[in-house]
Amino acid sequence: HPSQFSGLLGTVYRRGNLSFTRDGSALVSPVGNRISVFDLKNNKCETFPLATRLNIVCVGLSPDGSLAILIDEEGAALLVSLIGKCVIHHFYFHKPVHSVSFSPDGKKFVITKDNVALMYHAPGRKREFNAFVLDKTYYGPYDETTCIDWTDDSKCFAVGSKDMSTWVFGAERWANLIYYSLGGHKDIIVACFFEENSLDLYTISQDAALCVWQCDTELDGLKPMPPKDAAGEENAAKNDEEFLEEPKGEEIRGKANPNEQETRDKVKYSRVAKYFFNKEGDFNNLTSAAYHKKTHLLVTGFASGIFHLHELPDFNLIHSLSISDQRIASISINCTGDWIAFGCSGLGQLLVWEWQSESYVLKQQGHFNSMVSLAYSPDGQYIVTGGEDGKVKVWNTSSSFCFVTFTEHTSGVTAVTFTSNGYVILSASLDGTVRAFDLHRYRNFRTFTSPRPSQFSCLAVDSSGEIVSAGSQDSFEIFIWSMQSGRLLDVLSGHEGPISSLSFNPMKCVLASASWDKTVKLWDMLDSWRTKETLILNSDVLVVAFRPDGKELAVAALNGQITFWDHENAVQTGSIEGRHDLQMGRKELDKITAKQAAKGKSFTTLCYSADGQSILAGGLSKFVCIYNVKEQILMKKFEISCNFSLDAMEEYLDRRKMTEFGSMALIDEGAGGEDGVAIPLPGVKRGDMSYRHFKPEIRVSCLRFSPTGRSWAATTTEGLLIYSLDSGLIFDPFDLDIDVTPSNIRKTLHQKEYTMAIIMAFKLNEKKLIQEVIEAVPSSEVDVVCSSLPDLYVEKVLEFLASAFEISCHLEFYLIWAHKLLMMHGQKLKTRSVKLLPVIQFLQKSIQRHFEDVSKLCEWNIYNIKYALAISQQRGVKRLAEETSVDEDDLDSDSDYLM
Repeated sequence: HPSQFSGLLGTVYRRGNLSFTRDGSALVSPVGNRISVFDLKNNKCETFPLATRLNIVCVGLSPDGSLAILIDEEGAALLVSLIGKCVIHHFYFHKPVHSVSFSPDGKKFVITKDNVALMYHAPGRKREFNAFVLDKTYYGPYDETTCIDWTDDSKCFAVGSKDMSTWVFGAERWANLIYYSLGGHKDIIVACFFEENSLDLYTISQDAALCVWQCDTELDGLKPMPPKDAAGEENAAKNDEEFLEEPKGEEIRGKANPNEQETRDKVKYSRVAKYFFNKEGDFNNLTSAAYHKKTHLLVTGFASGIFHLHELPDFNLIHSLSISDQRIASISINCTGDWIAFGCSGLGQLLVWEWQSESYVLKQQGHFNSMVSLAYSPDGQYIVTGGEDGKVKVWNTSSSFCFVTFTEHTSGVTAVTFTSNGYVILSASLDGTVRAFDLHRYRNFRTFTSPRPSQFSCLAVDSSGEIVSAGSQDSFEIFIWSMQSGRLLDVLSGHEGPISSLSFNPMKCVLASASWDKTVKLWDMLDSWRTKETLILNSDVLVVAFRPDGKELAVAALNGQITFWDHENAVQTGSIEGRHDLQMGRKELDKITAKQAAKGKSFTTLCYSADGQSILAGGLSKFVCIYNVKEQILMKKFEISCNFSLDAMEEYLDRRKMTEFGSMALIDEGAGGEDGVAIPLPGVKRGDMSYRHFKPEIRVSCLRFSPTGRSWAATTTEGLLIYSLDSGLIFDPFDLDIDVTPSNIRKTLHQKEYTMAIIMAFKLNEKKLIQEVIEAVPSSEVDVVCSSLPDLYVEKVLEFLASAFEISCHLEFYLIWAHKLLMMHGQKLKTRSVKLLPVIQFLQKSIQRHFEDVSKLCEWNIYNIKYALAISQQRGVKRLAEETSVDEDDLDSDSDYLM
């Protein structure tokens, strides 16, 4: 299973600053400890396959768009190539960093931490051993620094602080500007912005006040320091550095109120104006701001979810809108000034707003709490997820965007599934309803309920899509409804504990139900004496799953065992002892070690791979295990997250966090009672919300394999993670001979022996070469080549076609190939349908996507042609009326000419 992390869905923004790429068409958003890039022109989203150790707090993009600096909560930084999507360098700043900003010329970057600003040489200009070389350290503010802005020519930068002051520093040593301190505010500085090509400055504070500062000097008026003074200072700095543990570079220490002698012949600032937002009295904190220098557009976001657009320097309000009911945590404007991105960390919302047309370019939101379950559509094109916030969301796997959200449930969703036709979604909820949603019209067209209200914990639908079943947590019964009529058909009772899982056999109308009463019952839907079989286990059963061919049943129990059953004969065929593979982590507040805690833990979700040869298992840990069913061995363990901002990530508690009174996490400052020691409520899964700081616990709540066999997905605390087969990097020859070389293949192709060339190319299994060979076959010859292909290679060509459809533009050519292969070899392929099903579904998914795109285009064209015809007919009628009044002489001459 060479599957690799390929995407993160379900979460679009957590915290940190949003940034547009250089061309302004893509948005970089920090999602937990990863970054996602939203391509707004092509409507695609991609999550980079790299991660920091903790949640990302700030992101700095270089002006040329090739590098990014990602800094996490503790000040650990990654230097990332946005082109190669890989980590180039690791660096540790030792303290939490508030903001990072590259200079416009790309030569320096500044970070703010504590009450200092540090200027580094930007990496990537020349080959160097250390990517982060400290240039200068700037002191001045008394409290923590909050924001940075550069002048357009990179000569100076401004830093805002929590001590209500703003400082302007020279990036080089200017004779008339080394540092300058600005006051004028009564609250924390949220943002500061220079005017275009000027030293004039705007400062904005949290109490919604804006100060306009005018400078008496232009940028060209900055004078360099005389070389004599600078040389003396440099030597002094070098002598100091020899005795320091970490070099501080050149130090610049600012004073808040320098004496007259120091300010003589220096740059001076004066406050020209002070403006206030929110005059109407809807007073709330200003939380973020962005300024576009070319258009003089200021965007400010507030804690109530309102944002204002103003034109500076006159402070004219353009418009003011409410986009959320949560605080706006980050704002960014793209280079043209047309699109504004907003991030709300409370609900995980990401919005891109086009302010001139007043419309959304992008509007995405993840599940507010955690996702609980997921299901793939039968063609693998869509994924549906259900969350504890009661929402059901449908995601497109190719673009990674959510395109519809259903909000009808009034309590947490516990299970979701697609019907076999792929156009109906079913969801079960704790509000006592099972709802059916239609993907054609996006509406809730059926609601199934039980006679007495009961909380539904699991859901299953049979292969025909006609019978819907849901298991109850409190009445221990299983309810059966008809999809067609919406009526309750039957209530199956017999279990003596809560129903934990339901699964329909894909090939027969047999339902398996698992319960905490240590049994799995099999019910035949077509037989009036319902219960067919009862399988007895020696522990509470948590999850049950059928193999895709319906011949085997996998059951996971509370004792950590996965058992396999031949359900026809009620015989156990194998078992896997999986508890040690789950490898629990120790939570911060746990009084017992992870090893002891693991004795009570088990797998809570199971899923067969598309070919039925392996099984995926996950539970309350950061690992997902893949087992081979036949050999009953662990094939691979996936670590789904390395984010230490989540709880239960480490097996052992950090010694640095231990005191003589126990773990520091247990001592909650300000917690009354129990001598200040925090005791978590039993059964709390997401951390106690009433704490000042709480950590969500890492867990895998649901796993599903894609029907195409190319990927699998997991709903976790982090979001919806997708792992897919990455065939691009692996040399994996199929049946290699000594004669099979690229040059021999091309020679065979040149001799027009197409079938032989295709077979040789597949033996070498190089994707580019296979594409070259197949595209070299003339479309008139496809018929002949298909008929002479051996059966084994028919499958391989079909699989190649399915992947080629995703990227190639030769649509008709590949459709001819698919059509001829299926027509000629259809009967033979049918005999191996179970094995081939994933490939065929992968092919269907690819063709279906093109079909939808092309049909939309055709409908648009038909509409345009009809419109053009209607217009031309109208004009034609007018023209006819005009032509009838033409002289008969002209008509005579025309008739002569015709004769």
